[in-house]
Amino acid sequence: MSKTSKKAAALSRKARIEQMRRAERARERRNRILTITISTVIVAGLVGWGAYAINSANEKEEQQAAEAKKPVSGEKTWDAKKLTQKHVKGTVKYAMAPPVGGDHNQAWMTCEGNVYTQAIANENAVHSLEHGAVWVTYNDKTTDADVKTLSDKVSKTPYTLMSPATDQTGTITLSAWGHQLTVDKASDPRVEQFLAKYVQGAQTPEKGATCAGGLTAA
Repeated sequence: MSKTSKKAAALSRKARIEQMRRAERARERRNRILTITISTVIVAGLVGWGAYAINSANEKEEQQAAEAKKPVSGEKTWDAKKLTQKHVKGTVKYAMAPPVGGDHNQAWMTCEGNVYTQAIANENAVHSLEHGAVWVTYNDKTTDADVKTLSDKVSKTPYTLMSPATDQTGTITLSAWGHQLTVDKASDPRVEQFLAKYVQGAQTPEKGATCAGGLTAA
């Protein structure tokens, strides 16, 4: 092969190599653009989803807060500011039966899902309400089946207690500090609503105070 032919061949190889390099650089540019585009789409999607999730969470919290402010249908309420919280000795005359707050004994009834088969002192039960408990009471109109249903529910729910109360007019009554609901049957869905709303609820004067270590009935 002559020098001219060798030179031409070398130039041709060089041109092909350069062409390959340009093609490779072009592919790299396309890949970078594609990667950047995909990343941008993913990030935008994540940001959008994050914003949606945050908005949904905020809306859910707002809805829950709004629901928390709504009373349970049929419940009675009392002004918490008028329910005094002094520790006193002896019997207290309450304005409602069962009571939903007011002066009370310094000892509370243990309210860790305790089911008492005998009547308990109002003054001790009110102290339990001050700690955020819900007190379930029933009179002799309540069926044995409903007593069993309520007992099972209370025994599984911390910050609750249950006892018979022959002096109440309603069949079944649920009392929290400043709030009370009367129903005829344990199956009434408002029972669960009341418990969910007021066990350690926003109405609790001494939220976080223990329900253990109080008085117990024989």
